[in-house]
Amino acid sequence: MKAFSKFAALIFPVILLGSVIGCKDSDLKEPVEYTGPLRKIQNVELFYTEKNTVKVKMVAADVYEYENGDREFPNGLYIEFFNEFGKLESTLKANRAYFFKKENQWRGRGKVEVKNIEKNEQLNTEELFWKPAEEKIYTEKFVTIRQQGDVIYGQGLEAKQDMSEYEIKKPEGEIEVKEN
Repeated sequence: MKAFSKFAALIFPVILLGSVIGCKDSDLKEPVEYTGPLRKIQNVELFYTEKNTVKVKMVAADVYEYENGDREFPNGLYIEFFNEFGKLESTLKANRAYFFKKENQWRGRGKVEVKNIEKNEQLNTEELFWKPAEEKIYTEKFVTIRQQGDVIYGQGLEAKQDMSEYEIKKPEGEIEVKEN
């Protein structure tokens, strides 16, 4: 047993020295920080109500939630907006959408479509921003608005979220003017 402890006393420093020499700084890896979603939720149907009346209904196939509160809707988003009496006023549909918590702002991308049900109007564009606190939508991209019998084209738009009022920044197209 005494011979073993002498042997161990000689071998241990050699093993320790070998492990220190063999371990270089280049072998140590920096930890990789995960930046992907914290949660992935499927088949979401969300309602926002005020005074027992549904104001907004949102439907999405997939929602990714991130640590900073941002959300991504990689497979599209559909939203319905209701008036104070619960009547459907307008809809918004996008192939892909994002919610930026810090700015309290939404962005729809791909085929974006907004319909004003009462006025029978439809807006189409490839990118649209929505600020819920201001009840405002806007874009710098090309837009098409279909009205009853008319089609208006233009570059850029600012509007109320229900499309009851809007301004096309650089309008194009022909509009039929009815004279009395």
